Amino acid sequence: MAVKILIKRNVPQDKAKEMIRLFRQMRSLATEQPGYISGETLKSLDKPDLFLVISTWQSSEDWEKWLINEGRQKIQKEIDALLGGNTQYEMYHYGFSE
Repeated sequence: MAVKILIKRNVPQDKAKEMIRLFRQMRSLATEQPGYISGETLKSLDKPDLFLVISTWQSSEDWEKWLINEGRQKIQKEIDALLGGNTQYEMYHYGFSE
């Protein structure tokens, strides 16, 4: 079952240029991964420091494999160092279940 991953990050204006470069590197690498469907990066109109990344994967297993990908982890460490904290992820699936 396909899943959507939501990632929210507060990016101060003075770090936005570097962060966008890292977002692009991450997306480029993700597109080569099995199970990757799509991704988008949104910037809040109400809160200019807030970015929302939404990616879609064929399965939660594909997402979990991506999480431990060595190249992804390297870029993620740069992101976390730039922002001074760890990134939080939320995983959602389509539809309703009981």
